[in-house]
Amino acid sequence: MASELERVNENEMKAMNANRYATKKTIAQGMLDIALLTANASQLKYILQVGEQHQFYKLMLILISLSIVLQLLVGILFVVIGGLDINKQKDQTAAVILNDIILVVVFVISVVNVIISGFGIEYSSQPLRLLEQHEKTP
Repeated sequence: MASELERVNENEMKAMNANRYATKKTIAQGMLDIALLTANASQLKYILQVGEQHQFYKLMLILISLSIVLQLLVGILFVVIGGLDINKQKDQTAAVILNDIILVVVFVISVVNVIISGFGIEYSSQPLRLLEQHEKTP
């Protein structure tokens, strides 16, 4: 009887560890999402400062805005999935579905940000001055 009780306690500990792992994973992903959101906000500031003088202004504005909106969506999904208890059967199904949705959206965000990087946003503390110098040169 004691070994059966130990086995039950052991199973409970494994389940608790899995839930704790999932929660930590969600928090870590959320922090990475915040870092990318900060980078996109900086890119948006740059593109808005430069304005239509940027060769790909409209495309960059659309891509950066799309990335930010998708990141906000992922952030909301992280909050929802963080509140789930994967030790409960009903929450496990929801967690799996939400995990899959988050995976797809994060993949799309990654592709969008690779495209943004491909169109070459240059980081400078004074991008307008650089453009003015470029316009003055014959």
